[in-house]
Amino acid sequence: MAALYEGFTLCGLAAGQSRENSGLLGIEPGRDTDHVIVTGAGRTVTVYKVSDQKPLGSWAAKQGQAVTCPAVLHGQTGEYVAVQDSKVLRIWRDEDINFEKVFKATLSAAVSRIHALPSSEPLVLFQRGAVRQLDALLAAPQQAVEEVLSEEEVIRWSSCFLEAEQPLLLFSTEKSGECFLYLQKLSPNVLHKYNIGSEGKGVCPIGFTATLENKCITLMCLYSNGCVYKLLVSLHPSAEGEQHLPKSLLMKLPVSEGVLHRAAIASLEEGHVAIVGAPHSARTGDIDFLCIWNTNFQTLQASKELPGGAYGQLWCNAGKLYVTHGKVLTVLPYRCEKSSLAAALGKLKQTSTQEVTSSPSVLNWNSFPHEEPALQLRTGMRTRSRRRSLKSQATLATSVNQVLEDIMGVSREEVEEVLEPFLSCSPVSPQFQLGLAHIAMELLKRCQADPGFYPQSVLARLAQTGRLSHSSCPGFLMLALEKRDYFLAQLCLQHFPDIPEAVTCACLKAFLSVADADLVQVSVDLEGVSLMDGPGQSLEVVQNGFSPVLLEEDSCDVQLTPPKLDQSSSWTDVSLTCPVGLKKSALLNEIIRSSYSESFLLPHLKDLSAQQVILFLQYLQYLYVRSSGDVYTQLPGLRAPTMTQIMDWVSLLLDAHFAVLVMAPEAKELLAQLHRFVRSQVRLYSELGKIQGTLQELSKIKKEQEIGLYSIEVIELF
Repeated sequence: MAALYEGFTLCGLAAGQSRENSGLLGIEPGRDTDHVIVTGAGRTVTVYKVSDQKPLGSWAAKQGQAVTCPAVLHGQTGEYVAVQDSKVLRIWRDEDINFEKVFKATLSAAVSRIHALPSSEPLVLFQRGAVRQLDALLAAPQQAVEEVLSEEEVIRWSSCFLEAEQPLLLFSTEKSGECFLYLQKLSPNVLHKYNIGSEGKGVCPIGFTATLENKCITLMCLYSNGCVYKLLVSLHPSAEGEQHLPKSLLMKLPVSEGVLHRAAIASLEEGHVAIVGAPHSARTGDIDFLCIWNTNFQTLQASKELPGGAYGQLWCNAGKLYVTHGKVLTVLPYRCEKSSLAAALGKLKQTSTQEVTSSPSVLNWNSFPHEEPALQLRTGMRTRSRRRSLKSQATLATSVNQVLEDIMGVSREEVEEVLEPFLSCSPVSPQFQLGLAHIAMELLKRCQADPGFYPQSVLARLAQTGRLSHSSCPGFLMLALEKRDYFLAQLCLQHFPDIPEAVTCACLKAFLSVADADLVQVSVDLEGVSLMDGPGQSLEVVQNGFSPVLLEEDSCDVQLTPPKLDQSSSWTDVSLTCPVGLKKSALLNEIIRSSYSESFLLPHLKDLSAQQVILFLQYLQYLYVRSSGDVYTQLPGLRAPTMTQIMDWVSLLLDAHFAVLVMAPEAKELLAQLHRFVRSQVRLYSELGKIQGTLQELSKIKKEQEIGLYSIEVIELF
């Protein structure tokens, strides 16, 4: 049995790729199972942390040069190895920044691929079939390299293995429609050649995958007619010279018309394979799928539609499948279990919980007689606890089903009456969370089917539970924007932890477009701007345990108002009037506080109009001034954005719209003020750097005597 779990986007593909080319050369394992190395079909090599969907480092060759094979990680040294322009080796580390300054060595022949092994030197496969270990090649980069392949014979695929601490390299070639297989051993240096044969005119292998087990390599070939063949390659063949390698038909995919052009295959655990770009039934049409097949029983175990079309690229690493389609690289976790005929037919007997919990009734000969009653008591308590848990889960499932039946076709008021008792119980359990998501999706479907039905208070209550997410209720937030329910949209931004960048930008666009007059009658949570300047309001802040008002009442000789700076040079010489209303400020603050990935957010920010960008920048400028003043170093409000969040959004907007802003006359003054802000920050950090030594000396001063609650100390620094 096998299953595909919910996938996620690791990165976007390079702009301008064709339908035949995704823009990626390959994906190789990183320093652990959570890191991968992504090589673009151009000049870039990027290391990603998969769980965070975040790039950790990126390197690029200069204009006019190209990385011509996937970069790999040297398992022994922790260095990255790549090939530039087919003949130039590049080696670097994580701390290296400039790709042009890293180590390079020019080789005497063109390289096809570099293969990394966990505890051995990487293997370099040349385009003419020669194989060298990296350390031997670096000792003499210009050494002569033999030509193993015949004329017009080209390498199509290669893979490496480690058997008894000895590296092996397997690669396939093609010449005039015929396919060959080579097995290269390095210790001793032995090359075996096999003839795979052909399957008729116009039919050729388009995908390979291989595994090593019991001193035998199992090779699976996906042909353009949809056939998957299995070939067994012995590590110790008896005959010498070119041999014919027999193959057996493993499975036949339902290719109704024509042949496959963009497909790939990857071997998984427990007798399963993953195939992308090949249909799983004759009714799929032109839609591309990623499928997991059971090769023992030729049954489809899982499938996933790939929007935008697949490119015939598939990689497998650490329980995850990496596939390119449309404009993204998607990661799909999977799970494979040992297959059996009973499981394939759905007849596999599952051990029930009651059978498991009742097993301790077997006599234990190692226990003393007086311990048996206590053991039976503990066993009975565990059994009763488990039964109560199962009973509560069954009751919860029944109540969810009952709620779904009761809200079908009833009015908005009746929906509120039905859901109120269910939401009031609010148990902390995954079943309750799934039940909430199911109810929310049913309400969402009804709202979309019936425009007159919109239970606003119920939807807001569901969002406020904190148990929903965008992945469990896709379309929930977009429905709020469609209905112009800005309060519900604000609640979703506060409580949904996984809102995609595209939806975040849609919310930002809606908030910037709505007029302040339209928000007068709208209920909005003003927690983040409750103390911000508004019509008829003033800012009152308590800092460091005292209030300026209290100091004035005590008639202390403390100057509360800072001296006014020179207006010609002060970076605070800007209007502190908020460019938007109080409620729009609260909505925009939720956007500023939201989580995002810069690489995914930037393309969607470009959809904003110039006027929307200028308005948002003016508001960010206002927040910056409020949080950067001499006295008010932090914005008031429990959900107010931080200085870092403000500056990050300013940088994102400038990156996305810099050319437009430079050409817009109304943005000239705004850009000049932002430039002054940046200069002030640079000056501030420069001054802080000057007193760094003084602060370090202060930390070294030993406390000689106990200081009371109130004291005046004079410290001589020099």
